[in-house]
Amino acid sequence: MEIKEGKYIYCIIASNESKTFASPGIGGRGDKIYTICFNDISAMVSTSPMTKYSATRDNLLAHEKAIEEAMKEYTVLPVRFVTIAEDEQKVKRILEKEYGEFTGLLKNIEGKKELGLKAIFKEDVVYKDILERYEDIRVLKEKIAALPPQNSNYQQMEIGRMVESALQKEKEIYKDEILNSLSPLSVEVKVNKTYGDQIIINAAFLVEKHLEPGFDQKVADLDASYGHKIRFRYVGTVPPFNFVNLIIKMEKY
Repeated sequence: MEIKEGKYIYCIIASNESKTFASPGIGGRGDKIYTICFNDISAMVSTSPMTKYSATRDNLLAHEKAIEEAMKEYTVLPVRFVTIAEDEQKVKRILEKEYGEFTGLLKNIEGKKELGLKAIFKEDVVYKDILERYEDIRVLKEKIAALPPQNSNYQQMEIGRMVESALQKEKEIYKDEILNSLSPLSVEVKVNKTYGDQIIINAAFLVEKHLEPGFDQKVADLDASYGHKIRFRYVGTVPPFNFVNLIIKMEKY
């Protein structure tokens, strides 16, 4: 059975300009990405089968690269991955019906950008630091060093618990330090869930563009102070998915 063609929506932009973009459309067919306009806003779309794209690296990259290209020139509202309208008329109905909401969101995010920061303890350094600085752990470790291994199982487990507790405490201290340094320069902060013992924080910051140099300097200061035991991964100019990710329910239109 032939799959019907529709219009895949990448983002909403603040523009009334009919335009095509260099990035290829999702799906690997080389479909052109172009704008469908209503008043002073547009949807960035490409022709696509009405299908549920899987979240493969290629598909996610195609979605993100299109939005990143638009960001070079326009304020953008990213639309959730795999949002496909039946035809151009439906896209225009969405723009018309949601015009007030879209223009409000575009105004809120205009002149701002998302910056991402992940901070991760250097494993060998942080455990050495904990053993040096937490006297109760060091004393117990020295005490059981003299015991036969078969007689120290409980103490070894206790040390494990104490080190884990100390690591959590250290993570909270540095997480607070990072947020206290960077939050004042941000309009909004999103702290994402972390996975793994060494990850201190994985956060996104919505920052006004004119404050970005100051934000960059604060990140550099944090790295200068704590880089000996923390690895910082700083990412700038990414689509503001953490602060806007439009969910468009086609049945409403």
